[in-house]
Amino acid sequence: MTQLATITSKRQLTIPVAIFTKAGLRRQQKVFIEEDGGIIFLTPMENLVQRLASSLPVPKQWQNKNIEEIIATAKQEHFL
Repeated sequence: MTQLATITSKRQLTIPVAIFTKAGLRRQQKVFIEEDGGIIFLTPMENLVQRLASSLPVPKQWQNKNIEEIIATAKQEHFL
């Protein structure tokens, strides 16, 4: 999808509604901005965190456990 947008004198850019909606963006959401060869990329921070997290191996003791179980185990081991 291609649309035209204008950069203001304050270097602000309004993302057209159709692109904003299609990209699944939300108001007040943080985005990671990256430039590569003159092309600007916007990545929602949640997507970046998920992508980075899924690139790390999960230790054996935490495999097949949900986050609540992992937190409960960590609290028992470190705080009780």
